[in-house]
Amino acid sequence: MDIVGFLKSQFICHLLICYIFIVSGLIINFIQLLTLILWPINKQLFRRINCRLAYCISSQMVMLLEWWSGTNCTLYTDPESYHKYGKENAIVILNHNFEIDFLCGWNFCERFGVLGSSKVLAKKELSYMPIIGWMWYFLEIVFCKRKWEEDRKTVMQKLLNLRDYPENFWFLIHCEGTRFTEQKHQISMQVAEAKGLPKLKYHLLPRTKGFAVTVQCLRNVVSAVYDSTLNFRNNENPTLLGVLNGKKYHADLYVRQVIHILILAYRQARIPLEEVPEDEQECSNWLHKLYQEKDAFQEEYYRTGTYPAVPIVPPRRPWTLLNWLFWALLLLYPLFKLLINMINSGSSLTLASFAFVIVMASVGVRWMIGVTEINKGSTYGNNDNKQKQK
Repeated sequence: MDIVGFLKSQFICHLLICYIFIVSGLIINFIQLLTLILWPINKQLFRRINCRLAYCISSQMVMLLEWWSGTNCTLYTDPESYHKYGKENAIVILNHNFEIDFLCGWNFCERFGVLGSSKVLAKKELSYMPIIGWMWYFLEIVFCKRKWEEDRKTVMQKLLNLRDYPENFWFLIHCEGTRFTEQKHQISMQVAEAKGLPKLKYHLLPRTKGFAVTVQCLRNVVSAVYDSTLNFRNNENPTLLGVLNGKKYHADLYVRQVIHILILAYRQARIPLEEVPEDEQECSNWLHKLYQEKDAFQEEYYRTGTYPAVPIVPPRRPWTLLNWLFWALLLLYPLFKLLINMINSGSSLTLASFAFVIVMASVGVRWMIGVTEINKGSTYGNNDNKQKQK
């Protein structure tokens, strides 16, 4: 291991990175709280400011992937659609198989300049998470309890609120509703058999009601659907902890060129939204067929190690690194100064208190990382007695 790789694996470096993220994140959350006074005066200014503030947080995570771990992200897509990415509102359908698939989705957003304004359909519990969850609240992220009878009205209202959003945004949605595990897959395929639906090998059955409502509410606002499938080369099993350790991964993201499911005509990688059916049942059928095709492309990737499209590496932008360096310079100086003063004081109580804060910060960071881990993820989809495909 070279000296740089050795340093990246050291706990003290992880601690400093996490210190910068936590302190800067809490500062930004506080500033976001202050911006609430703008909402009744100038809602669009509130939104534009919070897009920039959110970028200051989420771009630190992307910096870890792009600059710290040096992970390569290759985009496979149709060159004719490529020039439209980032210049239009879009719904991005993502598979949910990896611990860092959300981070690769953010990387995709960053490369095309929509990271700060990107939206997701997220579980309600995440809204209580400090920094990212609170950031999402001010970004008007759509949260749901995963109980459709309770969620429908709330989700529709939140989506309709985005119709006059002043920035280009991508709405990232994991239609499977939860991360893929063998246990969840087995239960999902039992549901497929009971409903007479074709079984999938590499995906869970999509939960169609959330997608249908998203399409319904954002019609005439969103221009296209990007059907995206993420994989990692050489059977890599990426983790957020691996990224933090500076481990380099090789991601392939396929925004696929499809044969349109309903009319069997060739289409570009982006699917114009007007081609997605408005009727809820027809939209559900459309999505199920889309996932059957995703499954076939996934099998092809496992067989050949590549996708049937043009590989493009979008240029890495410097802003994620510059943002992180700004916060590092701003926050590390007072930290080191405080540490030196504490050492010079010679007070065992002061040093013990500082050590306690370090330990608690480490536990907090490990907890946040644990949220992304598959074996500690949501149990949603594990209970076949409560399982209902939406």
